[in-house]
Amino acid sequence: MGSGDAPRDRGTYHRGVPRRLAASNASDLVQAERDIRARIGDQKLDFAAMAAVSNIYRAANVIRNHMERNVLSGEDLSWAAFTVLFVLWIWGEQQTRDLAAEAGVTKGTLTGVLKTLEKRGLARRRAHESDRRLVMVSLEPKGLGVIERLFPAFNMGEAFVSASLSEREKDQLASLLRTIIRAVEEG
Repeated sequence: MGSGDAPRDRGTYHRGVPRRLAASNASDLVQAERDIRARIGDQKLDFAAMAAVSNIYRAANVIRNHMERNVLSGEDLSWAAFTVLFVLWIWGEQQTRDLAAEAGVTKGTLTGVLKTLEKRGLARRRAHESDRRLVMVSLEPKGLGVIERLFPAFNMGEAFVSASLSEREKDQLASLLRTIIRAVEEG
């Protein structure tokens, strides 16, 4: 390996491609972090912050993919579609801008999701009664049935992905992540 080459890792493979940032096991993740440090370690960087944030991102992607494949696929829903149904179920009818913010998606993504949900009879858009420029979104009875039936399975998926943590660790993780969310949103 030349001096400019990145360190090689013996990580997992997906369709023949090495997955250096894959979450297959803890030692692969630690090795990926070591490889990154070896490649860019001469720069003044906060490696603890990099490891924390990149692992949040990896965990979120692994969880999202697991939930879409193992829970949401039975209803042919994406993560975004499920989140929109969940927000409407919990907080009721929403303006599109508020719904996009609550679901954590762009207005453009929301438009596509709502088109699909409306086509399937799960949600409905309508003009606001007093301000026709605003669009309101609500659950249809069929959408209510889907989210009420699906949510227990979704929660079982949440329990599965967090099963390696104790109840105390789950509480600590949730609290730490809330701290990060608040700091970023207030920053």
